[in-house]
Amino acid sequence: MNTAGHPESTARRGLELTPFRGLRYDPDRVGSLAAVTSPPYDVVVRPDGVHHLQDADPHNIVRLILPQADSPDARNEQAAKTLRRWLSEGVLTTDPEPGLYVYEQRDGEGMLQRGVIGALRVSEPSEGLVLPHEDVMPHVVADRAALMRATSANLEPLLLTYRGNGTAADTTSVIERTIEGPPLLATTTEDGFSHRLWSITDPADLARIQSDLTHRQALIADGHHRWATYRRLRAEHTGPSPWDYGLVLLVDTARYPLRVRAIHRLLHGVPVSEALAALDGLFRVRRLDVPLAEALETLADAACAGNAFLLAGDGAFHLVDGPDAALLARTVPTDRPTAWRTLDATVLHATLLAHVWHIPEDDPTRIAYIHDTAATVRKAERDGGTAVLMHPVREDVVRDLARQGVTMPRKSTSFGPKPASGLVLRTLDL
Repeated sequence: MNTAGHPESTARRGLELTPFRGLRYDPDRVGSLAAVTSPPYDVVVRPDGVHHLQDADPHNIVRLILPQADSPDARNEQAAKTLRRWLSEGVLTTDPEPGLYVYEQRDGEGMLQRGVIGALRVSEPSEGLVLPHEDVMPHVVADRAALMRATSANLEPLLLTYRGNGTAADTTSVIERTIEGPPLLATTTEDGFSHRLWSITDPADLARIQSDLTHRQALIADGHHRWATYRRLRAEHTGPSPWDYGLVLLVDTARYPLRVRAIHRLLHGVPVSEALAALDGLFRVRRLDVPLAEALETLADAACAGNAFLLAGDGAFHLVDGPDAALLARTVPTDRPTAWRTLDATVLHATLLAHVWHIPEDDPTRIAYIHDTAATVRKAERDGGTAVLMHPVREDVVRDLARQGVTMPRKSTSFGPKPASGLVLRTLDL
Protein backbone atom coordinates (compact mmCIF):
# COMPACT_ATOMS: atom_id res chain seq x y z
CA MET A 1 0.00 0.00 0.00
CA ASN A 2 1.37 3.41 -0.95
CA THR A 3 1.54 5.62 2.13
CA ALA A 4 1.97 8.82 0.12
CA GLY A 5 -1.66 9.79 0.65
CA HIS A 6 -1.58 9.33 4.43
CA PRO A 7 -0.37 11.55 7.29
CA GLU A 8 3.26 11.46 8.34
CA SER A 9 2.55 9.32 11.41
CA THR A 10 1.47 6.39 9.24
CA ALA A 11 4.75 6.14 7.30
CA ARG A 12 5.97 2.68 8.24
CA ARG A 13 9.67 3.27 8.77
CA GLY A 14 9.92 7.02 8.81
CA LEU A 15 12.91 9.18 8.04
CA GLU A 16 16.33 7.79 8.97
CA LEU A 17 18.80 10.64 9.46
CA THR A 18 22.35 9.62 10.33
CA PRO A 19 25.40 11.57 11.56
CA PHE A 20 28.39 12.04 9.28
CA ARG A 21 31.83 13.61 9.45
CA GLY A 22 31.28 16.95 7.77
CA LEU A 23 33.79 18.32 5.32
CA ARG A 24 34.22 22.06 5.85
CA TYR A 25 36.45 24.94 4.74
CA ASP A 26 39.30 25.88 7.04
CA PRO A 27 38.61 29.60 7.59
CA ASP A 28 42.34 30.25 7.88
CA ARG A 29 42.92 28.94 4.35
CA VAL A 30 40.29 30.98 2.47
CA GLY A 31 39.61 34.69 2.06
CA SER A 32 36.30 34.46 3.91
CA LEU A 33 33.60 31.85 4.38
CA ALA A 34 31.11 34.07 2.55
CA ALA A 35 33.43 34.27 -0.47
CA VAL A 36 33.60 30.49 -0.87
CA THR A 37 29.85 29.85 -0.70
CA SER A 38 27.41 29.70 -3.58
CA PRO A 39 23.68 29.32 -4.16
CA PRO A 40 22.69 25.77 -5.20
CA TYR A 41 24.00 24.76 -8.63
CA ASP A 42 20.65 25.22 -10.39
CA VAL A 43 20.13 28.73 -9.02
CA VAL A 44 23.43 30.09 -10.35
CA VAL A 45 22.78 31.99 -13.59
CA ARG A 46 25.31 30.69 -16.10
CA PRO A 47 27.77 31.88 -17.24
CA ASP A 48 27.52 35.27 -15.49
CA GLY A 49 26.99 33.87 -12.01
CA VAL A 50 29.69 31.22 -12.38
CA HIS A 51 32.27 33.82 -13.37
CA HIS A 52 31.23 36.12 -10.52
CA LEU A 53 31.60 33.33 -7.95
CA GLN A 54 34.89 32.10 -9.38
CA ASP A 55 36.27 35.62 -9.09
CA ALA A 56 35.06 35.93 -5.48
CA ASP A 57 37.65 33.42 -4.22
CA PRO A 58 39.88 30.82 -5.91
CA HIS A 59 38.36 28.20 -3.61
CA ASN A 60 34.69 29.02 -4.20
CA ILE A 61 32.50 25.91 -4.08
CA VAL A 62 31.19 26.70 -7.59
CA ARG A 63 34.43 25.15 -8.89
CA LEU A 64 33.13 21.84 -7.55
CA ILE A 65 29.39 22.07 -8.20
CA LEU A 66 29.68 23.75 -11.63
CA PRO A 67 33.17 22.96 -12.94
CA GLN A 68 34.09 24.59 -16.25
CA ALA A 69 35.76 22.59 -19.05
CA ASP A 70 35.19 21.63 -22.68
CA SER A 71 33.29 18.39 -22.11
CA PRO A 72 31.19 16.76 -19.36
CA ASP A 73 33.88 14.17 -18.63
CA ALA A 74 36.55 16.86 -18.41
CA ARG A 75 34.37 18.98 -16.12
CA ASN A 76 33.76 16.10 -13.72
CA GLU A 77 37.40 15.05 -13.68
CA GLN A 78 38.38 18.66 -13.00
CA ALA A 79 35.98 18.80 -10.04
CA ALA A 80 37.42 15.56 -8.66
CA LYS A 81 40.99 16.83 -8.99
CA THR A 82 40.07 20.14 -7.39
CA LEU A 83 38.43 18.37 -4.45
CA ARG A 84 41.45 16.11 -3.96
CA ARG A 85 43.81 19.09 -4.12
CA TRP A 86 41.82 21.10 -1.60
CA LEU A 87 41.79 18.11 0.75
CA SER A 88 45.54 17.57 0.44
CA GLU A 89 46.23 21.28 0.94
CA GLY A 90 43.97 21.48 3.99
CA VAL A 91 41.59 23.96 2.38
CA LEU A 92 38.82 21.49 3.22
CA THR A 93 39.10 19.54 6.48
CA THR A 94 37.00 16.76 7.98
CA ASP A 95 35.36 17.19 11.36
CA PRO A 96 36.84 14.84 13.99
CA GLU A 97 33.65 12.94 14.85
CA PRO A 98 30.33 12.22 13.14
CA GLY A 99 27.44 14.51 13.92
CA LEU A 100 24.32 16.16 12.68
CA TYR A 101 24.47 19.90 12.00
CA VAL A 102 22.06 22.63 13.02
CA TYR A 103 21.87 25.22 10.25
CA GLU A 104 20.36 28.68 10.66
CA GLN A 105 19.60 31.31 8.03
CA ARG A 106 18.34 34.79 8.83
CA ASP A 107 17.76 37.89 6.72
CA GLY A 108 17.12 41.52 7.57
CA GLU A 109 13.38 41.23 6.94
CA GLY A 110 12.56 38.86 9.79
CA MET A 111 12.98 35.61 7.89
CA LEU A 112 14.38 32.89 10.16
CA GLN A 113 14.95 29.28 9.19
CA ARG A 114 16.52 26.53 11.24
CA GLY A 115 16.91 22.87 10.40
CA VAL A 116 19.14 19.82 10.71
CA ILE A 117 21.68 18.68 8.12
CA GLY A 118 22.43 14.97 8.01
CA ALA A 119 22.76 11.92 5.77
CA LEU A 120 19.27 10.64 5.03
CA ARG A 121 18.56 7.06 3.98
CA VAL A 122 17.46 7.15 0.36
CA SER A 123 13.97 5.82 -0.33
CA GLU A 124 11.68 5.37 -3.30
CA PRO A 125 8.54 7.53 -3.82
CA SER A 126 6.39 4.40 -3.42
CA GLU A 127 7.53 4.15 0.20
CA GLY A 128 5.80 7.44 1.00
CA LEU A 129 8.69 8.75 3.10
CA VAL A 130 10.21 11.44 0.87
CA LEU A 131 7.62 12.91 -1.46
CA PRO A 132 8.57 14.58 -4.74
CA HIS A 133 6.24 17.22 -6.11
CA GLU A 134 7.94 17.88 -9.45
CA ASP A 135 9.10 15.83 -12.40
CA VAL A 136 12.79 15.79 -13.27
CA MET A 137 14.78 16.13 -16.47
CA PRO A 138 16.79 12.97 -17.20
CA HIS A 139 19.78 14.82 -18.63
CA VAL A 140 20.15 16.86 -15.42
CA VAL A 141 20.01 13.71 -13.26
CA ALA A 142 22.65 12.11 -15.49
CA ASP A 143 24.84 15.21 -15.18
CA ARG A 144 24.59 15.32 -11.36
CA ALA A 145 25.16 11.56 -11.09
CA ALA A 146 28.35 11.77 -13.16
CA LEU A 147 29.64 14.60 -10.97
CA MET A 148 28.88 12.71 -7.74
CA ARG A 149 30.52 9.55 -9.07
CA ALA A 150 33.65 11.47 -10.05
CA THR A 151 33.97 13.31 -6.75
CA SER A 152 32.54 10.54 -4.54
CA ALA A 153 30.85 13.29 -2.57
CA ASN A 154 27.57 15.03 -1.81
CA LEU A 155 28.67 18.59 -2.49
CA GLU A 156 25.54 20.44 -1.34
CA PRO A 157 22.48 19.51 0.73
CA LEU A 158 19.03 19.46 -0.81
CA LEU A 159 16.12 20.99 1.12
CA LEU A 160 13.39 18.80 2.62
CA THR A 161 10.48 19.90 4.78
CA TYR A 162 8.28 18.07 7.24
CA ARG A 163 5.43 19.10 9.49
CA GLY A 164 6.11 18.74 13.19
CA ASN A 165 3.49 19.19 15.86
CA GLY A 166 4.31 22.86 16.32
CA THR A 167 5.70 22.50 19.83
CA ALA A 168 9.23 22.84 21.16
CA ALA A 169 9.68 19.07 21.46
CA ASP A 170 12.11 16.49 20.18
CA THR A 171 14.08 17.79 17.16
CA THR A 172 13.05 21.39 17.75
CA SER A 173 14.07 21.27 21.41
CA VAL A 174 17.51 19.92 20.49
CA ILE A 175 17.92 22.61 17.83
CA GLU A 176 16.96 25.45 20.13
CA ARG A 177 19.17 24.21 22.94
CA THR A 178 22.11 23.74 20.54
CA ILE A 179 21.98 27.30 19.21
CA GLU A 180 22.59 28.64 22.70
CA GLY A 181 26.20 27.53 22.35
CA PRO A 182 28.91 28.97 20.09
CA PRO A 183 28.57 28.04 16.40
CA LEU A 184 31.18 26.25 14.33
CA LEU A 185 30.92 29.06 11.80
CA ALA A 186 29.06 32.29 11.20
CA THR A 187 29.08 34.37 8.03
CA THR A 188 26.92 36.77 6.04
CA THR A 189 26.64 36.34 2.28
CA GLU A 190 26.23 39.13 -0.26
CA ASP A 191 22.47 38.51 -0.47
CA GLY A 192 22.18 39.76 3.12
CA PHE A 193 21.53 36.37 4.71
CA SER A 194 23.47 35.42 7.82
CA HIS A 195 24.40 31.75 8.18
CA ARG A 196 25.37 29.85 11.33
CA LEU A 197 26.25 26.19 11.79
CA TRP A 198 26.52 24.05 14.93
CA SER A 199 27.34 20.35 15.34
CA ILE A 200 25.34 17.85 17.39
CA THR A 201 27.46 14.94 18.60
CA ASP A 202 25.92 14.07 21.97
CA PRO A 203 24.49 10.53 21.69
CA ALA A 204 21.33 11.41 23.64
CA ASP A 205 20.57 14.40 21.39
CA LEU A 206 21.24 12.37 18.26
CA ALA A 207 18.96 9.60 19.47
CA ARG A 208 16.19 12.08 20.29
CA ILE A 209 16.28 13.58 16.78
CA GLN A 210 16.42 10.18 15.11
CA SER A 211 13.49 8.89 17.17
CA ASP A 212 11.41 11.97 16.36
CA LEU A 213 12.05 11.70 12.62
CA THR A 214 10.95 8.06 12.43
CA HIS A 215 7.41 9.45 12.71
CA ARG A 216 7.83 12.01 9.92
CA GLN A 217 7.29 12.21 6.20
CA ALA A 218 9.23 14.75 4.13
CA LEU A 219 8.42 16.84 1.09
CA ILE A 220 11.21 17.70 -1.33
CA ALA A 221 11.21 21.50 -1.29
CA ASP A 222 14.34 21.98 -3.39
CA GLY A 223 16.56 19.38 -4.98
CA HIS A 224 14.40 16.96 -6.98
CA HIS A 225 17.21 16.24 -9.41
CA ARG A 226 19.71 15.60 -6.63
CA TRP A 227 17.27 13.26 -4.84
CA ALA A 228 16.71 11.39 -8.12
CA THR A 229 20.50 11.25 -8.43
CA TYR A 230 20.82 9.77 -4.94
CA ARG A 231 18.29 7.10 -5.93
CA ARG A 232 20.16 6.29 -9.14
CA LEU A 233 23.54 6.02 -7.41
CA ARG A 234 22.13 3.89 -4.61
CA ALA A 235 20.75 1.47 -7.22
CA GLU A 236 24.22 1.15 -8.74
CA HIS A 237 25.70 -0.27 -5.52
CA THR A 238 24.77 -3.64 -4.06
CA GLY A 239 24.78 -4.34 -0.36
CA PRO A 240 25.16 -1.74 2.41
CA SER A 241 26.95 1.31 1.04
CA PRO A 242 27.56 5.00 1.80
CA TRP A 243 25.46 5.59 -1.34
CA ASP A 244 22.43 4.39 0.63
CA TYR A 245 22.38 7.90 2.13
CA GLY A 246 22.32 11.44 0.75
CA LEU A 247 23.04 14.87 2.21
CA VAL A 248 19.90 16.84 3.15
CA LEU A 249 18.68 19.77 5.22
CA LEU A 250 15.43 18.97 7.05
CA VAL A 251 13.24 21.90 8.13
CA ASP A 252 10.07 21.69 10.22
CA THR A 253 7.81 24.17 8.43
CA ALA A 254 5.29 24.10 11.29
CA ARG A 255 8.03 25.86 13.26
CA TYR A 256 9.92 27.65 10.47
CA PRO A 257 7.71 28.31 7.42
CA LEU A 258 9.45 28.64 4.06
CA ARG A 259 8.89 31.13 1.29
CA VAL A 260 7.54 29.76 -1.97
CA ARG A 261 8.55 31.61 -5.12
CA ALA A 262 8.17 30.95 -8.82
CA ILE A 263 10.78 29.69 -11.28
CA HIS A 264 10.66 31.55 -14.57
CA ARG A 265 11.29 30.42 -18.14
CA LEU A 266 13.50 31.92 -20.81
CA LEU A 267 12.64 30.93 -24.37
CA HIS A 268 15.81 31.00 -26.48
CA GLY A 269 15.53 32.34 -30.01
CA VAL A 270 11.87 33.28 -29.66
CA PRO A 271 11.29 37.05 -29.89
CA VAL A 272 8.43 38.41 -27.81
CA SER A 273 6.58 39.46 -30.96
CA GLU A 274 6.65 35.88 -32.24
CA ALA A 275 5.49 34.44 -28.91
CA LEU A 276 2.62 36.93 -28.72
CA ALA A 277 1.55 36.35 -32.32
CA ALA A 278 1.03 32.66 -31.59
CA LEU A 279 -1.38 33.55 -28.76
CA ASP A 280 -3.81 35.44 -30.98
CA GLY A 281 -7.34 34.25 -30.26
CA LEU A 282 -6.16 31.76 -27.64
CA PHE A 283 -5.30 34.03 -24.69
CA ARG A 284 -6.04 37.61 -23.75
CA VAL A 285 -2.93 39.81 -24.02
CA ARG A 286 -2.47 43.27 -22.46
CA ARG A 287 0.66 45.40 -22.73
CA LEU A 288 1.95 46.90 -19.46
CA ASP A 289 4.36 49.83 -19.71
CA VAL A 290 5.20 49.76 -16.01
CA PRO A 291 8.20 48.79 -13.82
CA LEU A 292 8.80 45.15 -12.98
CA ALA A 293 7.42 45.38 -9.44
CA GLU A 294 4.14 46.85 -10.66
CA ALA A 295 3.89 44.29 -13.44
CA LEU A 296 4.29 41.48 -10.90
CA GLU A 297 1.51 42.97 -8.78
CA THR A 298 -0.76 42.96 -11.83
CA LEU A 299 0.22 39.33 -12.46
CA ALA A 300 -0.64 38.41 -8.86
CA ASP A 301 -4.10 39.98 -9.19
CA ALA A 302 -4.74 38.20 -12.48
CA ALA A 303 -3.56 34.87 -11.06
CA CYS A 304 -6.29 35.03 -8.42
CA ALA A 305 -8.87 34.77 -11.22
CA GLY A 306 -7.20 32.07 -13.32
CA ASN A 307 -4.10 31.18 -15.29
CA ALA A 308 -1.86 34.18 -15.94
CA PHE A 309 1.69 34.86 -17.11
CA LEU A 310 3.92 37.82 -17.92
CA LEU A 311 5.96 37.88 -21.12
CA ALA A 312 8.97 40.19 -21.31
CA GLY A 313 12.05 40.83 -23.39
CA ASP A 314 11.08 43.72 -25.65
CA GLY A 315 11.23 46.53 -23.08
CA ALA A 316 7.64 46.09 -21.87
CA PHE A 317 5.58 43.50 -20.01
CA HIS A 318 2.66 41.65 -21.55
CA LEU A 319 0.01 40.12 -19.29
CA VAL A 320 -1.25 36.86 -20.76
CA ASP A 321 -4.42 35.47 -19.16
CA GLY A 322 -7.98 34.35 -19.93
CA PRO A 323 -7.09 31.15 -21.85
CA ASP A 324 -9.65 29.77 -24.27
CA ALA A 325 -11.61 27.03 -22.46
CA ALA A 326 -11.72 24.79 -25.54
CA LEU A 327 -7.94 25.08 -25.89
CA LEU A 328 -7.43 23.95 -22.29
CA ALA A 329 -9.89 21.08 -22.70
CA ARG A 330 -8.00 19.93 -25.77
CA THR A 331 -4.47 20.19 -24.37
CA VAL A 332 -4.49 19.63 -20.59
CA PRO A 333 -4.55 15.94 -19.54
CA THR A 334 -7.74 14.91 -17.76
CA ASP A 335 -6.30 12.07 -15.65
CA ARG A 336 -5.13 14.31 -12.79
CA PRO A 337 -6.90 16.22 -9.98
CA THR A 338 -8.44 19.60 -10.72
CA ALA A 339 -5.79 21.28 -8.53
CA TRP A 340 -3.12 19.96 -10.92
CA ARG A 341 -5.05 20.69 -14.12
CA THR A 342 -5.48 24.36 -13.17
CA LEU A 343 -1.87 25.05 -12.16
CA ASP A 344 -0.17 27.80 -14.15
CA ALA A 345 2.78 25.46 -14.68
CA THR A 346 0.49 22.77 -16.08
CA VAL A 347 -1.09 25.18 -18.56
CA LEU A 348 2.32 26.57 -19.47
CA HIS A 349 3.83 23.16 -20.20
CA ALA A 350 0.83 21.27 -21.58
CA THR A 351 -0.73 24.11 -23.55
CA LEU A 352 1.74 26.91 -24.30
CA LEU A 353 5.03 25.06 -24.64
CA ALA A 354 3.72 21.85 -26.20
CA HIS A 355 0.87 23.07 -28.43
CA VAL A 356 1.24 26.80 -29.01
CA TRP A 357 4.98 27.50 -29.07
CA HIS A 358 6.19 23.94 -29.82
CA ILE A 359 9.16 24.15 -27.45
CA PRO A 360 10.45 20.94 -25.78
CA GLU A 361 10.50 21.52 -22.03
CA ASP A 362 13.72 19.54 -21.54
CA ASP A 363 15.81 20.97 -24.38
CA PRO A 364 18.36 23.39 -22.83
CA THR A 365 19.05 24.92 -26.25
CA ARG A 366 15.41 26.04 -26.45
CA ILE A 367 14.43 26.85 -22.86
CA ALA A 368 16.12 27.82 -19.59
CA TYR A 369 14.74 27.81 -16.04
CA ILE A 370 15.82 30.82 -13.97
CA HIS A 371 14.96 31.67 -10.36
CA ASP A 372 15.80 35.38 -10.39
CA THR A 373 13.02 37.47 -11.90
CA ALA A 374 15.05 40.51 -12.93
CA ALA A 375 17.82 38.32 -14.34
CA THR A 376 15.32 36.45 -16.51
CA VAL A 377 14.07 39.73 -17.98
CA ARG A 378 17.60 41.05 -18.53
CA LYS A 379 18.72 37.91 -20.34
CA ALA A 380 15.63 37.96 -22.57
CA GLU A 381 16.25 41.59 -23.50
CA ARG A 382 19.95 40.99 -24.12
CA ASP A 383 19.53 37.77 -26.11
CA GLY A 384 16.36 38.61 -28.04
CA GLY A 385 14.36 35.83 -26.38
CA THR A 386 11.15 35.77 -24.38
CA ALA A 387 10.94 35.70 -20.59
CA VAL A 388 7.87 33.93 -19.21
CA LEU A 389 7.33 35.11 -15.63
CA MET A 390 5.26 32.96 -13.27
CA HIS A 391 3.25 33.55 -10.09
CA PRO A 392 4.19 31.25 -7.18
CA VAL A 393 2.11 28.31 -5.98
CA ARG A 394 1.01 28.02 -2.34
CA GLU A 395 2.84 25.45 -0.20
CA ASP A 396 -0.39 23.72 0.89
CA VAL A 397 -1.27 23.04 -2.76
CA VAL A 398 2.17 21.53 -3.35
CA ARG A 399 1.98 19.30 -0.27
CA ASP A 400 -1.57 18.12 -0.95
CA LEU A 401 -0.71 17.09 -4.50
CA ALA A 402 2.45 15.33 -3.34
CA ARG A 403 0.51 13.33 -0.77
CA GLN A 404 -1.80 12.18 -3.57
CA GLY A 405 1.25 10.96 -5.47
CA VAL A 406 0.76 13.66 -8.14
CA THR A 407 3.87 15.45 -9.38
CA MET A 408 3.76 18.98 -10.71
CA PRO A 409 5.45 20.02 -13.96
CA ARG A 410 9.20 20.36 -13.55
CA LYS A 411 10.56 23.56 -12.04
CA SER A 412 7.13 24.62 -10.77
CA THR A 413 8.24 26.07 -7.45
CA SER A 414 11.19 27.61 -5.66
CA PHE A 415 11.13 27.07 -1.90
CA GLY A 416 13.49 29.13 0.18
CA PRO A 417 15.64 30.25 1.64
CA LYS A 418 17.82 27.56 0.13
CA PRO A 419 20.85 26.29 2.01
CA ALA A 420 24.07 27.91 0.91
CA SER A 421 26.44 25.52 -0.80
CA GLY A 422 29.92 25.29 0.68
CA LEU A 423 29.20 25.35 4.41
CA VAL A 424 29.30 21.58 4.92
CA LEU A 425 29.94 18.75 2.43
CA ARG A 426 29.81 14.97 2.74
CA THR A 427 32.45 12.75 1.24
CA LEU A 428 31.54 9.10 0.70
CA ASP A 429 35.11 7.89 1.16
CA LEU A 430 35.02 8.42 4.93
